[in-house]
Amino acid sequence: MADGYIPGIESIRHKVDEAEWRVRVDLAALYRLAALSGWDDLIFTHISARVPGPEHHFLINPFGLRFAEVTASSLVKINYEGELVEPSAYGINYAGFVIHSAIHHAREDAHYVLHFHTDDGTAVSSQKDGLLPLNQRSLAVIPRLAYHDYEGVALNLDERERLVADLGDKPLLMLRNHGTLALGKNPGAAWLGIYELERACTAQIRALSAGRDGVLIAPEAAQAEVRAMVNGQRAVGSGGSGSTSKLAWAALLRQVDKESPGYDS
Repeated sequence: MADGYIPGIESIRHKVDEAEWRVRVDLAALYRLAALSGWDDLIFTHISARVPGPEHHFLINPFGLRFAEVTASSLVKINYEGELVEPSAYGINYAGFVIHSAIHHAREDAHYVLHFHTDDGTAVSSQKDGLLPLNQRSLAVIPRLAYHDYEGVALNLDERERLVADLGDKPLLMLRNHGTLALGKNPGAAWLGIYELERACTAQIRALSAGRDGVLIAPEAAQAEVRAMVNGQRAVGSGGSGSTSKLAWAALLRQVDKESPGYDS
């Protein structure tokens, strides 16, 4: 067997239109970035993307492949009922379907959804007070962060309604006793959201190594200032040559091209 060969995966580039292929390539890049960041969890957790068009289909990882193995052609297309839209050599993780279908169906801006079980994200999700206002990064995350209480492994379809209600209009979600989640209109925005949330969680775990009494909560005035900035009441910077998410995504694609080639096949 050739190095890196994955049984049952053949290129489908010629079978899909340009819009869907672009989404497939970007989604595969997100999987590779998660692996490069050490935010994957063997064959578990999920990243998904809505397929352009009126059908409300979305793409998710084939259950059984590591994130570092995912390619544009290997992604599985499913509908809101969890049914495969096209034949695939692989199935899907049902818990991933429950979580991601809920958000794609309820939020028009949820073009991309990332859900992780990282050590630090899971640790903060298990702390009673959740994410604390300890530093600049967490202050920028907190106004955008919602919480959903743990109900066990996400296998019950009726949890979708409660999950969506708890998420509300926020782009970031802490799944209590479980992990982290972010959504975005484009891959760059979704990645920046999960990146900022995960890094804030890591900073909190490190800070709390000194004990809760040894950490410095940010002043209320500073919290209010950052909150106003996040809510669009303060200018953050000049427009430059493009949005922050687009600039970041271009840089991230250069990283994936160099460090994890083959995702776009």
